[in-house]
Amino acid sequence: MKQRMMTIALAVALAGGAGWWITGTGSQAPTINGQAIALPGAANAQSSTQAEMTVEDMVLGAEDAPVEIIEYASYTCPHCANFHKGVFKDLKADYIDTGKVKFTYREVYFDRYGLWGSLVARCGGEDRFFGITEMIYDTQSQWTRAGSEAAIADELRKIGRIAGLENDQLEACLSNGDKARGLIEWYQANAEEHGINSTPSFVIDGTTYSNMSYSEFKEIIDDKLGS
Repeated sequence: MKQRMMTIALAVALAGGAGWWITGTGSQAPTINGQAIALPGAANAQSSTQAEMTVEDMVLGAEDAPVEIIEYASYTCPHCANFHKGVFKDLKADYIDTGKVKFTYREVYFDRYGLWGSLVARCGGEDRFFGITEMIYDTQSQWTRAGSEAAIADELRKIGRIAGLENDQLEACLSNGDKARGLIEWYQANAEEHGINSTPSFVIDGTTYSNMSYSEFKEIIDDKLGS
């Protein structure tokens, strides 16, 4: 499956923005909203001063589908969890699995826990990403309320292990500072491009929409399909 990829040069800091931009390189922690975000992995986000990484879009559906939907969502957003438990399942059955819609999922980072969830979801690569994402949303009310930061991190590790990830693999993902900084920078660039300021948001063939019901999705998609 062909994916849109963005290569991030981590040695270059971006200027301006609303505090979501990367503010440092080297061994500094990644930042969200101007606050340093510690990673829970054993190596605690050690990083090189010169690095490049490629962030891949996670995609479902036919590459040549006539309609493209990009979802922007946060793993800690209750409305996003509700969407994935309901509307998304109908969209997948009726439009994505039938070749009518190409669906791209892009993470939004409002807090460290959403970033940690993203590191776990991406740890298994494209093959496991959507399965882990579903598990994260299905158990959102449990893991986000686990208590301490250590307890939340452990709950996310449990999800990764249930999905078949090994402990060493999870620790490497959860301590990857270069990956964390690259993901935040990737998110900010995409959010700027599409004017994303809430979650979930959807870009349908280039037009940005806020959260909506399945009937509203269906009306927009069917209109584009001419049906």
